Amino acid sequence: MTNWIVFDYGEVLCTRTTSVPKLAATMGVPAGVFEPAYWELRDAYDRGSTDLEYWTSIGERVGAPVDEAMSAELTALDIEGWAHLVPSSLELLESLAEAGAALALLSNASVAFGAWVRTQEWAKLFRHTMFSGDVRCAKPDAEIYHLLLDQLGAEPGDCLFFDDRESNVEGARAVGMHAHRWDGTEAARAALG
Repeated sequence: MTNWIVFDYGEVLCTRTTSVPKLAATMGVPAGVFEPAYWELRDAYDRGSTDLEYWTSIGERVGAPVDEAMSAELTALDIEGWAHLVPSSLELLESLAEAGAALALLSNASVAFGAWVRTQEWAKLFRHTMFSGDVRCAKPDAEIYHLLLDQLGAEPGDCLFFDDRESNVEGARAVGMHAHRWDGTEAARAALG
């Protein structure tokens, strides 16, 4: 039976977004006004709402009009903000893949972000990738873990999952997956034995 190692993306493989100030400036509002809306309205975006729907909802919250051109600019900036892989995380993925490990990626992320990831050379390290926007459900809902397991053709106990959010770790455990809260690559290596 294949043992799968499943990784979250945000703040596990990459650093926290660096784009909030640029996004706020593009909308013409202070970052302190923009950032709460960015996070509070993110769940619907991660569950499959369109780029334009997401940025328009933020614009309505902060009092800034958003058209399709601005939405496209904001989406590109947002992707760039999440594009910076942590070198030690990439090294871990490369060493696991080289050793023959079956790797999968499970991320709460927009359709646009998932499309970008799939164009990246490092994405080839994963045998499967699943993004919440594509399947219109998100961690920590049990449904997304079951969808992943179906895609992998795996039993829950065949999977070890790493995520930076305790709620997502608990969600994975609730469906029977082995799961650890991400605390850096050294801790991950220890958990992998």
